[in-house]
Amino acid sequence: MEVTIERILPGGLGLAHADGQTVMVARAVPGDRLRVRVERVKGSVTFASIEEIIEPSPDRIEPPCPYFGRCGGCDFQQMNYQAQLAAKKEIIRDCLHRIAKIDSPDFQIVAAPNQWHYRSRAQWQYDAQAKRLGYFESGSRRVCDVAECAVLVPELQLTLEHLRAEMADDLLADDARYFRAIAGDDSAVVAAGFERSHRLAPRPPPAHDNSASVEEASREVTRTIAGETYRLSAESFFQTNVDLLPQLIEQAIGEEHGDTAIELYSGVGLFTVPLARRFKDVSGVEDDADATTFARQNLANAGLTNAEIVKSDVGVWINNAELMMDRKRRQRHPILAATSGIPPSAALQIDFLLLDPPRAGAESRVISGILKLRPKRLCYVSCDPATLARDLRKIFAGGYSLDSILAFDMFPQTHHVETVVHLSG
Repeated sequence: MEVTIERILPGGLGLAHADGQTVMVARAVPGDRLRVRVERVKGSVTFASIEEIIEPSPDRIEPPCPYFGRCGGCDFQQMNYQAQLAAKKEIIRDCLHRIAKIDSPDFQIVAAPNQWHYRSRAQWQYDAQAKRLGYFESGSRRVCDVAECAVLVPELQLTLEHLRAEMADDLLADDARYFRAIAGDDSAVVAAGFERSHRLAPRPPPAHDNSASVEEASREVTRTIAGETYRLSAESFFQTNVDLLPQLIEQAIGEEHGDTAIELYSGVGLFTVPLARRFKDVSGVEDDADATTFARQNLANAGLTNAEIVKSDVGVWINNAELMMDRKRRQRHPILAATSGIPPSAALQIDFLLLDPPRAGAESRVISGILKLRPKRLCYVSCDPATLARDLRKIFAGGYSLDSILAFDMFPQTHHVETVVHLSG
């Protein structure tokens, strides 16, 4: 089948039409004329792979990584960087129009300062029997053995090499399934992941090479972003592209200030710390116990006492937020409460609410809780345009309107993109 690629769809596949079928092609570039091989058919949609590039798009380039096409990590190396940015803007527009039912205003995408060697977090899959360490192959659970990854920061590339040396010397645990690593300001740490019945466990650096920047005395690293210092571990969620983080934080919070702010899915406090410098009273909500501990430490290390980190299911907390925050007010101001200075029926007014959910987006009960709470202004930070659009449709139906959109290319060489949306009610 011969097709011409029209555009890139959410998920990174190229879109074409032929013989009455909608054809989706992996690792394609808009403008490519291709001969494709049909892999499977689902209704009127055909999924295909490239058999021959008959006429390449002007935006097509030779992928520099020898693992491209087999490794499931990157799927945009076949197009030049400007085409990558254009494709990501189109993906966001498509989701907003098709799912959120809105025609998005014109918006910009902030390019990454470094298109390569930007990833400061990684998870490497491990096949002990086959002696493979790397990433899952595209569309499978087979491990693609990777000796060098072009998107890793140098510290993590060195860490990968150390782990591979351990693997060659049979020093890695046979029951390990993956290794998570994170680079900090001056060091990197690794944690080994086992079967579900086991907890992630830290791995020491290889004994035969002490020159590594893998920190041995502690299983934590320090990362400084926009003048704020954060401690975290290899198990912590943290944005992977630290080059863009100052701009991301600035866009998400900007000049926002006031009395009360809430952050949902607060993690180790990336946004909580700067929020606490702009608002009198901040509540961060996070379900992960380790992240909660780090967030509290990071606030304490910053000397901030006006922020509380709550370890709770986000959906449960937000639907009881008025009760929770009224209790906190009364604990902080017992004299006023005792003298009716804070009446029991006093309405809780939230100036600003920021949410940064995982890729699956916010649960319906979280959105319902937000709409019940009615914060004056909202900021939604999303790493998935489709779930963002799904949640925005509910928020719009709840009476909020769109103020601004700005995208950030946090993940060059992949179809993933970060989007920051501001809304007001």
